[in-house]
Amino acid sequence: MDFVRKLSFLVFIFCVLISLRNQNAQTNKVLPNHEAKEELFPDELFPDELFQSGDAYAYRGLKKTNKYSQNEAEKTEELLQSGDDYAYRKLKNENSQNEAVKSEKLFQSGDESGYRSFKKALFNLNESMISDFDEAESLRYDFYSDSCPLAEEIIRLTVRDVYSQRPDLVPSLLRLVFHDCFVEGCDASLLLDPTDVNESEKQSPPNESLKGFDVIDIIKFKLEDACPGVVSCADILVLAARESVVLTGGPFYPLHTGRRDSNASFPDVAKVELPGPQDDLPRIIGLFSAKGFDERETVSLLGGHSTGRVHCKFFVNRLYNFRETGVPDPTMDSDFVNMLRSKCSQILASLPHSSASQSPAPSPESSSSPVSSTSQEDEPAMKLDFEGPGSGFGSLYYRSLLQGKGLLHVDQQLTAGEETETWVRAYASDVSLFQKDFTLVMIKLSNFRVLTGSMGQVRSNCREVNT
Repeated sequence: MDFVRKLSFLVFIFCVLISLRNQNAQTNKVLPNHEAKEELFPDELFPDELFQSGDAYAYRGLKKTNKYSQNEAEKTEELLQSGDDYAYRKLKNENSQNEAVKSEKLFQSGDESGYRSFKKALFNLNESMISDFDEAESLRYDFYSDSCPLAEEIIRLTVRDVYSQRPDLVPSLLRLVFHDCFVEGCDASLLLDPTDVNESEKQSPPNESLKGFDVIDIIKFKLEDACPGVVSCADILVLAARESVVLTGGPFYPLHTGRRDSNASFPDVAKVELPGPQDDLPRIIGLFSAKGFDERETVSLLGGHSTGRVHCKFFVNRLYNFRETGVPDPTMDSDFVNMLRSKCSQILASLPHSSASQSPAPSPESSSSPVSSTSQEDEPAMKLDFEGPGSGFGSLYYRSLLQGKGLLHVDQQLTAGEETETWVRAYASDVSLFQKDFTLVMIKLSNFRVLTGSMGQVRSNCREVNT
């Protein structure tokens, strides 16, 4: 009899093991990235674990949040299918803001289980939305391998040809991609010219000093000749920027392609969401954080100021009467101030110090690339890579900040915060660490809020929407 009982008990254990195995297999089918989720949220429970734990409050809260998230996902999907790109992205932005507010309220209330459940539901929502898209509607490596196999080669060779003739222009491409991606995502909206009925982002004060649009036009012309209507202007921008980084001594970074172009421009957004050269650290951190970049990524992304030129009028206010104090910016090295005064003597003689301090200020990325008029080209400027291109992309920039030799106030402000200064020091002493981080942050920036699949269009001319 004892043998029968033992045998029955073993059979029972065996059945339980089989049941658990089947349950795990089913869970893995639904959640293929379960391990990735555990890595991101190692201390949090999944819905089935919440149920087993007996935490009924958190379990019901998560189910309720998932129901809300599903409704939002359905609304987003409807807009996506309708082709209304502007409304689609506006809803996504509103949802992100609402989610952030709810998450913050839960965190402040001390409701730990509700807070963690809410974060988990948002993570699940993001995955469910991604999995709903067909593979053809996502970015992927070598997107044009069949439709335009020479696309990336054409872009690379064209940028290199421009660099051989006008090396000062190539760093402008890096500014272009920053200014485009930072305003409603990497969708080439920056490239649209103004029309009788629509303003252009180019007309926004932070963008008035940008250059390099003609380089994009040249690349687009060649691609349209090779494979008409295939390669988007948004992909041209990010790929050309990558080539400009490589040519100026920076790292190569892999990029997926398949972006599509916006049907609209967003000048009002550009006016308020692009950082400026006179910004203090709290505003810098706030603007980058709103786009999903933490302080480490912010410091590494501003390392793009390792190359290009800054015209004197964009920092002359720091040399004499900084913020109406009657003295130079106290964060600047005194010998550096004297050197800049000598370098910028021409513009200092022609502009009153007070008016110089009030001159229109482009964002930090554009300030090293002033616009196109002959008078501006003749204005004195300071090279950011004054030791020569390729002399250590990044390291010179960060060493200069530690010495009080940042040309722009926005750059020098990176030494004003404990965490940001930590990363400035790290990058100044370890260029390989900077280049690794810069690679990652440029990939992240280039993938920010992209249009894919049926969203947007592929423009024939980067300066205008297809009719």
